[in-house]
Amino acid sequence: MPKAFTPKVVTANHLLAGDVIYQTATGWTRRLDEAEVLTDEADADLRLIEASQQTDEVVGAYLADVTVTDGVPAPTHFREDFRATGPSNYAHGKQVEHV
Repeated sequence: MPKAFTPKVVTANHLLAGDVIYQTATGWTRRLDEAEVLTDEADADLRLIEASQQTDEVVGAYLADVTVTDGVPAPTHFREDFRATGPSNYAHGKQVEHV
């Protein structure tokens, strides 16, 4: 029996800046809480294909599992939590927002 589809977001890295970015309904954001949450598998696959074709802007696009609480997506895996908050060597960038 196939595994049930769970909510996902499209994530990638910005080609020039290297930042982790998330797909929205209208473009890209650096904030996970602004990402478009995909609950339909076919729609998620289509959005991933669209993201993968934006080779002048993004690299390494993939679907990441999330949970949604009060309409706000949150990562389900420690790797995605790490990517959402930024590097851990010292507080800078996204980590300053989460301190």
